[in-house]
Amino acid sequence: MAVGSRLRHIIESQQFSRALLEELFVLADDMKSQPHRYAGRLKGQLMAALFYEPSTRTRLSFEAAMLRLGGRTMGTDNAREFSSAAKGETIEDTVRIVSGYSDVIVLRHYEEGAARRAAAVSSVPVINAGDGPGQHPTQALLDLYTIRDEIGHVDGIRIAMVGDLANGRTVRSLTYLLSKFRDIRVSFVAPSQVAMRQDIKDHLDEHRVPWTEAQDLDAVLPQVDVVYQTRIQKERFPDEASYLEVKGIYRIDARAMSMLQKTAIVMHPLPRVDEISPEIDSDPRAAYFRQARNGMYIRMALLDRVLS
Repeated sequence: MAVGSRLRHIIESQQFSRALLEELFVLADDMKSQPHRYAGRLKGQLMAALFYEPSTRTRLSFEAAMLRLGGRTMGTDNAREFSSAAKGETIEDTVRIVSGYSDVIVLRHYEEGAARRAAAVSSVPVINAGDGPGQHPTQALLDLYTIRDEIGHVDGIRIAMVGDLANGRTVRSLTYLLSKFRDIRVSFVAPSQVAMRQDIKDHLDEHRVPWTEAQDLDAVLPQVDVVYQTRIQKERFPDEASYLEVKGIYRIDARAMSMLQKTAIVMHPLPRVDEISPEIDSDPRAAYFRQARNGMYIRMALLDRVLS
């Protein structure tokens, strides 16, 4: 789906080569440092945001990215309830219609694989903004960009992915991207109920990326450059009891920060619930709000590559 420096649909992390990643990051750097150079670049283009699940950062950062590039936006915050989906319309039919109104569709859906189904029928590019427990490639891109920006490099990093890894589309997508770099070591820290799925472990084995599994976060913290904390996703559990078994199991607070290296960073795709204490927000190693801001620049770069 990626050809040279041009992109069509953005469906999964696997479609990005290392060369394309580095090209996008250079473009995002330039957009971040010289935003005036790109004002009006997508004038006359229209982005449709189809969000079947709630979103704040992804939706608004895509809209901000499009507006900063001179384009326009339209869409719905809750397409599951306030679109023809409530009447039984399929995602394919919705996308066929909306692609006739717009130049690009940004889609968030509650079903894994929905973005691929949409891309198969769309006459304009489709960007996956999260499909259930499947993937969230644009979040993974901004995550990787943040690691590069904060640490100074990606090759050689040690990263702990913490929390709900079975349902965490962000950690799944980021793992695929990390496998394209050298000397990466990954620690999966999760309770057994929400451990990382086997397909991701198989992918790392195939690409010779060492990984470990643990349930003791304290033992892992001193060893890593990046802690990627995630919330336990209540909405993905079959019942309240199952959720409560693992809720609040890992928490990054001042005590946890004391175990981290001085040069390490803490990331989180947000929103947080109780897994990161607000007391550490002022710690320079708390990178999650800078991470969220980076989303706009990465999405500007992606929209530019898709539409210009």
